[in-house]
Amino acid sequence: MEFKIDAIDKNARACTIKTAHSTIKTPIFMPVGTAASVKALDSIDMLDILNTQIILANTYHLYLRPGDEIVAKLGGLHGFTKYNRSFLTDSGGFQAFSLSDISKADENGIEFKSHIDGSRHYFTPKKVLDIQYNLKSDIMMILDDLIALPATKERLALSVKRTTKWAIESINYHKKMQNQGKGLNQNIFAIIQGGIDFEYRKISATELTSLDFDGFAIGGLSVGEENQAMYDTVEFTTKFMPKEKPRYLMGVGTPEDIIESIDRGVDMFDCVMPTRNARNGTIFTSFGRINIKAAKYKLDNNPIDENCNCYTCKNYTRAYLNHLFRAKELTYYRLASIHNLHYYLNLVKEAREAIIEKRFDKFKKDFYDRRQK
Repeated sequence: MEFKIDAIDKNARACTIKTAHSTIKTPIFMPVGTAASVKALDSIDMLDILNTQIILANTYHLYLRPGDEIVAKLGGLHGFTKYNRSFLTDSGGFQAFSLSDISKADENGIEFKSHIDGSRHYFTPKKVLDIQYNLKSDIMMILDDLIALPATKERLALSVKRTTKWAIESINYHKKMQNQGKGLNQNIFAIIQGGIDFEYRKISATELTSLDFDGFAIGGLSVGEENQAMYDTVEFTTKFMPKEKPRYLMGVGTPEDIIESIDRGVDMFDCVMPTRNARNGTIFTSFGRINIKAAKYKLDNNPIDENCNCYTCKNYTRAYLNHLFRAKELTYYRLASIHNLHYYLNLVKEAREAIIEKRFDKFKKDFYDRRQK
């Protein structure tokens, strides 16, 4: 992986990441394709209509179904999905933690029960990397000890200790595998933990950044804490993250969260929000959110957002999407998801342009001003 800083405006960064499959201009939002599919969309939508350079898939889900060995036999994620640009794969630790009826972490890994059939499984640092070697993703996230908030200092300390222990195991194993010719085009990111406790965030960041990872993520946020606490934690943590490597904030979030985190030095984001909200009738626009199922849109012959040039806004009206949603037509999910993802992708693209032109503060102010009208 190649990484280059193109511009900095105060703490906001515009960078370029080159993997074996694509060139990624940051700040970047990664659409979530949990089970090797961004819900309601296919690879043509992602490539030709949305022009995405990277999407996220999930180790936990693909391990359980269809199985990482099957994906490997069918050409890895790129061959399987026909999406020929970059994939980032989450380690699956969050899903084992959140979806399982039983999830129990110990010193060596996480035991969990499949949400599909109840079968028992055990993820270790080596196991999740072996799965991701089969998936052939461009960026692999390592196993970390994620915990719910609020948490006691004792649990935070244990989480940080385990996360560092597993990170050391992961980086050593990855280098060993690369020496054997495996995963040569795959990059590995560590995940900083510590909740919203600055003491433990500093410990986790300091310990992990002393190791030779290709990039670093901030994990364990957007799990119920106050927005300002999240922003403060991001601002504090980025101070300890290397300037010469990518910075990724996992699972975040709203457009406001993304703008605030770019302002604090984050490069990469992912979240299910744009596609999940689209399916539920919530549409993101330059002036805020709208509920497309509202009766007032039944005769509205305007596009969703007159300032948007996405495929949906160029071709269809609010009235048509209102009808599709109310009729439960499957086409609605595709058109709404295309619009919401375009909105997110365009937002980070405009943020990048503002950073390069040294006007990010004005861009941020204009972003909020438009949403208040």
